[in-house]
Amino acid sequence: MFNDEFYMNLAIQNAQAMKGQTDPNPLVGAVIVNDNQIVGIGAHMKAGEAHAEIHALQMAGKKAQGATIYVTLEPCSHHGKTGPCAEAIVKAGLKKVVIGTLDPNPLVSGNGVKILEAAGIEVVSGVESEKAWQLNEVFNTFITEKRPFVTLKAGITLDGKIATHSYDSKWITSAESRRDAHQLRHENMAILVGVNTVIQDDPELTARIPNGRNPVRIVIDSGLKIPLASKVAQDKKADTWIFTSQQPDEAKEQQLLSAGIKVVRTGGVKSVDLKEALAVLGENGITSVLIEGGGTINASFLEAQLIDKVILYIAPKLIGGKGAPSFLGGAGFDKMNEAIELADAEITKIGKDFKMTGYPIYES
Repeated sequence: MFNDEFYMNLAIQNAQAMKGQTDPNPLVGAVIVNDNQIVGIGAHMKAGEAHAEIHALQMAGKKAQGATIYVTLEPCSHHGKTGPCAEAIVKAGLKKVVIGTLDPNPLVSGNGVKILEAAGIEVVSGVESEKAWQLNEVFNTFITEKRPFVTLKAGITLDGKIATHSYDSKWITSAESRRDAHQLRHENMAILVGVNTVIQDDPELTARIPNGRNPVRIVIDSGLKIPLASKVAQDKKADTWIFTSQQPDEAKEQQLLSAGIKVVRTGGVKSVDLKEALAVLGENGITSVLIEGGGTINASFLEAQLIDKVILYIAPKLIGGKGAPSFLGGAGFDKMNEAIELADAEITKIGKDFKMTGYPIYES
């Protein structure tokens, strides 16, 4: 006989498998158990399609009567593209609902629980709540802050370099790390670089994995220096947006617009207003951004306290050299006690490399 935590973790695993498919909706998994047997299981697969609870109910059929459903996120209570899952659970005759975390969406928050309890269904909340909340770190940030969740990703050497002094960077990390990085591109709705990365590397910024989703390509370009012949401007493999300053070169702006590129002016006089850029992305339904820039753009976002998560692929190599670029540029901090610490840091082995993830802690 398994406990609540076991079934909730199973629901979380099913939800996690859909990462990169459900935007702008959250990741949700559900497991239905009757008489100590799993009779239904489901995950939300795509925005506008059936939610996890509905898939699980359809699998369970009549066995849902008197059963317990484990769901990673509070069942929805409002009518959108699909009907309320809370009402479907009531109709199916379940006796108990175990929830990982409540929904931060004001349209739902607490209302799903009220519908269930009003129908006499026992509700237990907060089972594996930290895991369930982190599962939807993207959705939670988007809903509460009206901007995308921002992840900084970089492939670096042990001494923090992203290239040699001659700007040779192929390849710092292993093939395994690079495949994993392309999976990150697939999972994020947008990928962001500075214009210098486009000028120096001419990247495609696409997710080169089977059935991968190409993210919207975002270029921060205060002076509209982007070459018109660059891949992101010409190849049409994904949409390209350029964020620029208040008064860009209007002739260049028109050329870019004619090439089908979206140009967004921000309020910055000489440089792009990064907070405004993220707000615009949020307004356009972009829930997640992966930064793959150079040291300047990385430092700009970090100094503005706009990075939510850091992912570093660290190769066991040493380059050295004062002229070799680091993944963090900018002015830096004066004192060690000003350094930004990463919370919940984890390191795993990937190929010959190490993958480190963590969450920046900012002073309020």
